[in-house]
Amino acid sequence: MSQVTGADTPRAAQAGRADRAGAVPAAAHEIVERALALSRADGCVVIATESSSVNLRWATNTLTTNGASRDRSITVVSVVGRSFGVRTASTIDTPAGGGRGARPGDLPHPTDADGLAELVRAAEDAAREAADAEDYADLLGPATAGLTGGAGPVAGGGAFTDPAARTGTGVFAAFARDLAEAFGAARAQGRRLFGFAQHDVTTTWLGTSTGLRLRHSQPTGSVEWNAKSGVPGGSVWHGQSTHDFSDVDVAATDAALRSRLAWCERSVELPAGRYETLLPPSAVADLMIDLYWSAAGRDAAEGRTVFSRPGGATRIGEAIGPAGLRLFSDPADPELATTPFVTAASSSSMSSVFDNGLALGATDWIRDGALSALVQTRASARATQSPVTPIIDNLVLDAGGSASLEEMIASTRRGLLLTSLWYIREVDPEVLLLTGLTRDGVYLVENGEVTGAVNNFRFNESPVDLLGRTAQIGAATRTMAREWADWFTLTRMPPMRVPDFNMSSVSPAN
Repeated sequence: MSQVTGADTPRAAQAGRADRAGAVPAAAHEIVERALALSRADGCVVIATESSSVNLRWATNTLTTNGASRDRSITVVSVVGRSFGVRTASTIDTPAGGGRGARPGDLPHPTDADGLAELVRAAEDAAREAADAEDYADLLGPATAGLTGGAGPVAGGGAFTDPAARTGTGVFAAFARDLAEAFGAARAQGRRLFGFAQHDVTTTWLGTSTGLRLRHSQPTGSVEWNAKSGVPGGSVWHGQSTHDFSDVDVAATDAALRSRLAWCERSVELPAGRYETLLPPSAVADLMIDLYWSAAGRDAAEGRTVFSRPGGATRIGEAIGPAGLRLFSDPADPELATTPFVTAASSSSMSSVFDNGLALGATDWIRDGALSALVQTRASARATQSPVTPIIDNLVLDAGGSASLEEMIASTRRGLLLTSLWYIREVDPEVLLLTGLTRDGVYLVENGEVTGAVNNFRFNESPVDLLGRTAQIGAATRTMAREWADWFTLTRMPPMRVPDFNMSSVSPAN
């Protein structure tokens, strides 16, 4: 496949020199228009992003650091004939004064006038040197992208000329106040709290030489806790994703951490083996994200994944889970809202630069227990005679269950309860066999009660195989994966009961 990406050009890497010298910085949408006007290629896509981010970090019951940063980037995709080239320039601004707040005024764009021209020329040169792209297609325009309003705003996106949405330290006001109270309680009880909270708002502008002008602002927040006690192995974790921290309940989280630390007061050593295991929503999220990232239609048709059948066919239509099971993505999900159109700075089996601007809609990957769709670009859909179903940045697993994790614990005669999974790696793509570690809390459940903490294990399991073996699926709730939290935060998952989860060996990690 023809794909050329590159580092910043020498001039573009010297980000915004004229702006820093006192010139008024150009708005991001203006940069998109200028880059498109500079293009001499047969087609051009320009993606500009502006992000603002704030964070808090704490250790041993004390806030240790806080920070703020802003960054802007521009990606130019030039199409020459049937090939393309990509070049990106970016800049990051970390405010002076130890990250105590953003400097006033607009952040300079990473390219001045000369640098922007150099960036566009570099993308065009890369396209001329590249071979024909396997995923080549005509660039989408207002009439072909499928977006409401054509070249105008899409739902929730605002006007193309609107400025970037931004975050600030005020998003942490109530959270920080409640955190201070949790610190006091932890000190009094001999517990230690550690953690990290971050909030980011990224605005994306996408323009094409075919007339598309799209904009979207995406807020993303997360908070991770680790609580420790003086008991050997007394370490527990909790993670949560959030749009604006208004739904983060510090007192409830601290109470849950305190309860789990109490479970660690009794230690139980167990050997490797297959155990009835309760997977919390966070662990299910990590496994389902791996499944999702392995669901490229092109790879399946080429016989290289767990979703392949012999002879170039895929497993579309085959039952891989219980009746009623649904795995789906929906950019308009009110709890997990995300970008409603394709933004692709590179091409792969999961994405295509030629699909930039394509409208995204709700897609069922598994419906009523059967595989119903794989990730398809326009090119792979043509090749496999499948519907076009691009990847979407959220994921939901729901089987209509109503049981909470606590209710599932209460109905367990003997089994293990996990907290999270860690260091997950693929062993065999043809069956999607994964290996990884349990971390920060494995507990023994006996007769409906947690009776102690168990040593950590290494596991070997396939998430596809697990769906077919699950014995109970509870109520889906918003959650955050642990292993993949830096890349994929928008998930809603249920707890799951697996009758024979494979703990392949004992792990010495605490």
